[in-house]
Amino acid sequence: MNTTQDHLLISDIQEDILLLKNGGGALVLQVSAVNFGLLSDREQIAIISSFAQMLNSLSFSIQILVYSERLNISSYLNLLDKAKQTQTNPLLSNMILSYRQFIQTTIKDNDVLDKKFFVIIPLYSLELGITASKENLEQKIKTVLFPRRDQIIRQLNRVGLKATQLTKQKLIETFYDIYNGQFVQNIAAGPKQPVSPPPPTPVPASTGQTSTSPASMTQTPPIQQTQAAKNHPFVVEELE
Repeated sequence: MNTTQDHLLISDIQEDILLLKNGGGALVLQVSAVNFGLLSDREQIAIISSFAQMLNSLSFSIQILVYSERLNISSYLNLLDKAKQTQTNPLLSNMILSYRQFIQTTIKDNDVLDKKFFVIIPLYSLELGITASKENLEQKIKTVLFPRRDQIIRQLNRVGLKATQLTKQKLIETFYDIYNGQFVQNIAAGPKQPVSPPPPTPVPASTGQTSTSPASMTQTPPIQQTQAAKNHPFVVEELE
């Protein structure tokens, strides 16, 4: 039976590197963010200049990806309701109520999004040439990509950005989220319980295909918890 994996460029993931069906490879870095709007004009110019110098110093191509997803903060609002009910101080109770109303109004007027920034370092099959075996091909991909990765990380550090390479598990989770959507996990006081991923999302009937998790193409055990809860990143402390 045909699946969406037939249309993906990825054939396997070995040692945190994407192996492509066309014989190439790729490496993915997740990069931190900086609040550019809060910086002074001099700081903004310095960051732009450093980033331009980084791009001009590269002798290979890179891809920059910004992935946005909508956050569900209903569990956070429920947490505020519980904090208000257990609060005996009328002044603090009113403050919690006002804060909850402010949060609720804000999310009604604006979309609360979580953005992730990735830098992909591809390696095309034309750069690799002809190799004798699959093992030699994988080793050559690592030999070429790892120095490029280190160079990008050093250059981004100069801009004030921290970059980390996505591991095999993180890559599987990221691709699963992109192709199958997110699921929401409520905030709870105590250890998080593993949550099984939702069933695959069917593709329109005209194609007769179904969506499957990229985990199957790496022969890894099923993912019990693909990603942490997508809730608003606020923390409510117990009020005494």
